[in-house]
Amino acid sequence: MRPAAGEVLHFSEDPTIEVFRPHVARTAQQATPYVWAVGHDRAPDYWFPRQCPRAMAWVGPSTTPADRDRIIGAGSGSRVHAVEYGWLDAMRSVKLYAYRLPGDAFTEYDAAVVATAEVRPLAPPERVGDLFELHDEAGIQLRVLSRLHDFWAEVITSTLEWSGIRLRNARP
Repeated sequence: MRPAAGEVLHFSEDPTIEVFRPHVARTAQQATPYVWAVGHDRAPDYWFPRQCPRAMAWVGPSTTPADRDRIIGAGSGSRVHAVEYGWLDAMRSVKLYAYRLPGDAFTEYDAAVVATAEVRPLAPPERVGDLFELHDEAGIQLRVLSRLHDFWAEVITSTLEWSGIRLRNARP
């Protein structure tokens, strides 16, 4: 579930969106209203229920072999996503949809892409399907932990590249 050439994706549990309108998210750190989407490399960051806290790490150009082996694991690929046990049922049952949007309507903004005008999907949303299978097919290790915070503390002080989403929803 990745965008084709010239497309970006917006993931949602709502299959009825006909027009994406710029807005300021409740948790936004900027005042500009945007429509948010992601490209090919960051699409896996959103293969989760919307509110699910997740910590993700992957090998980058500056990653040391020691950090790769310590955090991802020797022989375990180049990327790991971690969630808490309490989110497994939601990951099994969520009905997640991907909207394909025209890439030329967006500009890069950190790890995402944003648009400042309304955007219409290129087609009806596609059901994402089995999130565990998606991770497996992409070669992404999916780790399940009791708590994310200890893992997160190791990730953000390593040489790996990383992203954390909805960590405020993680167990204390």
